[in-house]
Amino acid sequence: MTISTSPNPSFVLQKVNEVSFEDRPIPKLSSPKDVRIEIKQTGICGSDVHYYTHGAIGSFIVKAPMVLGHESAGIVAEVGSAVTSLKVGDRVALEPGIPCRYCDHCKAGSYNLCADMKFAATPPYDGTLCRFYVLPEDFCVKLPVNVSLEEGALVEPLSVGVHVTKLAKVTPGSSVIVFGAGPVGLLCCAVAKAFGATTITAVDLVQARLDLAKEVAATHSYVPVKGDSAAESAAKIVKMLGGKAPQFAIEASGAGASVNTAIQVLAQGGSYVQAGMGAPEISFPITEFTVKELTARGSFRYGPGDYQLAVELVASGKVDVKKLITHRVKFDEAEEAFKLVMKGQGVKILIEGPAPAA
Repeated sequence: MTISTSPNPSFVLQKVNEVSFEDRPIPKLSSPKDVRIEIKQTGICGSDVHYYTHGAIGSFIVKAPMVLGHESAGIVAEVGSAVTSLKVGDRVALEPGIPCRYCDHCKAGSYNLCADMKFAATPPYDGTLCRFYVLPEDFCVKLPVNVSLEEGALVEPLSVGVHVTKLAKVTPGSSVIVFGAGPVGLLCCAVAKAFGATTITAVDLVQARLDLAKEVAATHSYVPVKGDSAAESAAKIVKMLGGKAPQFAIEASGAGASVNTAIQVLAQGGSYVQAGMGAPEISFPITEFTVKELTARGSFRYGPGDYQLAVELVASGKVDVKKLITHRVKFDEAEEAFKLVMKGQGVKILIEGPAPAA
């Protein structure tokens, strides 16, 4: 197909390691509160790549062709008759998961835990790597004039960082350690700084990522030494920090060794949040966890207010998401962009378009 002249070109995962461009129907508004958005920028997430290479994440299995992508920003192209907060031409960040709104979790304000969540590019629901996408009005967050569409596409991963850091309950003047300097870990560092943390330690095996972490927010960095136990790594980190153990730990890698080191390094009464997903089961230092009387939380996606706060952090200059952008490609180069991520090249790759139909 000719991408530039198709009404709704879409980047579709056909099966493991096989993608194609398809012309899909332009989605219609199904509710008077719906909004149709013309997608302008989309970031590639690790989950998109995992579906591409494995066809599944846990119980979410690709059984039919699926449009990829869920980190997007665009311009409002049509609004339903009952929409009051947006108009055609507004620039918005897309919150890509729509909950049922009726279950106990939704009514309690934890809609990210909704069992009936319809999340973009999570089977069986199509994603946002297309020209047009439809969302309810309240899941489109208007971008201020000083926030670009590129920055708008990074609001999705930044919202994850906001949610994680809120769950940790990071306080001003505190010490935070973040394991894993991928996009989410880097953004957790940035949000921790915005929340007032004054000591922020990034831990990763790749020095280049730690260098970026220091550009973003980190005050300290640490590369684990091969062969060191979790306790030995923790001791070295505490020594690097002048003998003061951090009060907050965020694990954003999913690596079992990092989980263990995080528990070992935390101060008595500290707070731990698990953001990364790794092996289904790992060994856990339960004695250390218990005698320190630590608090542990899991973190999944984002909840009410996280998107709005993420936009405010970008608009105010407290978080500079542009530092994470390493590559920009056109829509018709989407497959090459995925291959770059699969090779471990770049931090955040943005896909522009599709271009408007001729």
